[in-house]
Amino acid sequence: MAKTYLDTVKYVVKARIDVDGLVEKPDVVGAIFGQTEGLLGEDLDLRELQKSGRIGRIEVELENKNGKTTGVLTVPSSLDKAETAIIAAALETVDRVGPCEARITVETIEDTRAKKREYIIQRAKELLRKLIEEKMPESKELADMVRAEVRQAELVEYGPEKIPAGPEVDSAEEVIVVEGRADVLNLLKHGFKNVISLKGAKIPKTIIELSKKKTITLFIDGDRGGDIIAKQLAEVAEIDFIARAPDGKEVEELTRKEIIKALRNKLPTHQYLSSRGLEDRHKKREHREERREHHHTSHEKRDESSQEESKIIAVFPEVKDKMKAVFLDKNLKPLKETSVTQMIKEIQGIDNAYALVFDGIVTQRLVDLASKKGIKYLVGLKAAKIKPGQVRVLIAQP
Repeated sequence: MAKTYLDTVKYVVKARIDVDGLVEKPDVVGAIFGQTEGLLGEDLDLRELQKSGRIGRIEVELENKNGKTTGVLTVPSSLDKAETAIIAAALETVDRVGPCEARITVETIEDTRAKKREYIIQRAKELLRKLIEEKMPESKELADMVRAEVRQAELVEYGPEKIPAGPEVDSAEEVIVVEGRADVLNLLKHGFKNVISLKGAKIPKTIIELSKKKTITLFIDGDRGGDIIAKQLAEVAEIDFIARAPDGKEVEELTRKEIIKALRNKLPTHQYLSSRGLEDRHKKREHREERREHHHTSHEKRDESSQEESKIIAVFPEVKDKMKAVFLDKNLKPLKETSVTQMIKEIQGIDNAYALVFDGIVTQRLVDLASKKGIKYLVGLKAAKIKPGQVRVLIAQP
């Protein structure tokens, strides 16, 4: 027997039905279950979802007039937003009710939590206003209020699409891409200003162009929808890393500790997609060939210059955990020392460096710039996906 009550209703699907004939409520419900059975697999089968209480009773309101039937369908859901959207789309595949032709059109998917949040915000404002009127706030309360206003003010509209973003997208070498505006606000709240959102379902051209110039980390929600976004974005943009919120959580609700942990555990894009079964066979084969080619090239070069590389890598402990960078000359002597934040600027102004050892991630942009300046070796803590070239990339062992 289907459950009629859900402990937590996250979304409500509302759809219109038009039938070329006279039908009743049981006919409509029966048609929906019958024509969607086996369509989406066991995990998203409507009967099973109702039995487990993840989809509530399908409510039907009908009106018979002039030999035709029109009405409204309401489907409560406790699934995540991606799964709810799939169920909604499945409703539109129903094309007959009994012997009559029918059309179901989904009009809205309401987020019930959004309404609750609106009520909470309004009620909180009223309570806060009353508290302020009745009592002077403590210093900490005043500071928190000021900080909240500042964080809201830091939100900017970036690019021609006016994408919600933090104020340091242009100045930062590395940029965090999140799914929506609420995610941007949460990261701003916790001090991350190099963040920008995808804004909506369609990937903005601004994000694609930005990925060609910056090191991009995609930070997704811990659900199936996040994985779908990761796969779609990786197909059109140059995404270097992917970080994922804990299972079942959204980026907009994470604490600072959870955000830092998720970003620290980010993976190179191809490795993440492969681990989640999201890479197609062509891409998997391409990555295997690249790894074999890179391994073969690295092996040959190690045989020729292992002693020199060992000396260069031996410099890494001097910069580790210090956010520093050291340029070496051909004799492997220190040529110049700088901070990682100033490293790009220093590379552009140096002409006789042979190697660069730094406490950070080796990116394709850095490799390209080093190649132009004649630098032969780059030594870092980690490396993004790098195309084979003239610059030898070495990864320092922890």
